[in-house]
Formats: sequence, structure tokens, C-alpha cells
Amino acid sequence: MRNIIFISLMVSVTTFAMGQKVDNFTLTDVKTNKQVSLNDYKSSKGIVVVFTSNVCPYSVYYEGRITQLIAEFKSKGIQFLLINSHTEAKESEAEMANKISAWGLNVPYLADKDQKVLTMFGARKSPEVFLLKPNGSFSVFYSGAIDNNPQVASDVKEQYLKENINLLLQGKPAKPGGRPIGCMVKKG
Repeated sequence: MRNIIFISLMVSVTTFAMGQKVDNFTLTDVKTNKQVSLNDYKSSKGIVVVFTSNVCPYSVYYEGRITQLIAEFKSKGIQFLLINSHTEAKESEAEMANKISAWGLNVPYLADKDQKVLTMFGARKSPEVFLLKPNGSFSVFYSGAIDNNPQVASDVKEQYLKENINLLLQGKPAKPGGRPIGCMVKKG
């Protein structure tokens, strides 16, 4: 009986594995109030899905690094999608719109308040990233942490996401990174 419970728990907390196919999803961009689908980006060379938060300290620590990654890779065909699956009052769609406006990014900030996309990816933290490779559909190229130091950008020794974006663009295999460290996304 214990083995069955353990296996059930492991299945319920498993995230997408490298190479696993990702189904299309559609969410509302709080900046434009328009529907955005993953399939809208089939012509991209890669898609970075970042599960993030308006107020989680770890998400806030990464804002500058995410901004830099977007600036570096957008012209190289990499699309970034920020997704907020938190359901607390400070994570509302109105607060998300305020956050992205203040942040000044020109990428979709998608509301996933029913947590369907969060569940589909098996994401549990913010920030947590998934680098998707388009190949007719989409598959996970890399998943995990952005880098090895969530709190101090100047002390980063391993830039997992950046390295894997470069590997994807070069047609090379992905390298595993670290597990995401951040705020748990409470199930709504």
C-alpha cells in the first residue's frame, strides 16, 4: 500500500521531462486583454515559459535577469511568455496589469487563475521555467531554474536557462540545470 501511495505522489508532482510534448494552451494577456495561444509562436526558434508572481520575493529577485534574457534573445527568435497562476488578491489580473506596466516588458503576461496550464506543466514554484522547442508541435527542451543563485545576481556561476537557449539555437542537446527555488504556488 505504501508503494502505491508513493508512486501516486511521485506522479502527481512530476514536471514535464525533456523531450515531452506540450499541448497548446490559450490564456488572456493582461496587458492587451487578448487571448494568446502557444500555437501563436510556432514560427519562433524557442519559447521560454516563465511561471512567475507579482509579489514573490524570488520572482522579484529575477526581474532584472528576465529583462536581460528577453533583451538578449528576442531578436534571435526566442519568445518569452510570463504566466501567473497564483490566486491570492495581490496576484489578481488587475494587479498583474499594474505589475507588467511598471516592469515595462513587451511580452505577454498571461493569467492562469484556474491553474490549468500550471497543472499541465507540473510547475510548482515561481519562478520556474520551461524552454520549449517548436517542431511541428512543442516539446520541452529544458525545465528548471533560471540560474544557480536566486537571491544575488552578481554571484551567479551557472546560467542554466541562458546556456540552454544557446544550445537550442545551436542545435545541440540540452543540459540539465538546477531545481527551481522560489515561492510555492498554492493550489486554488
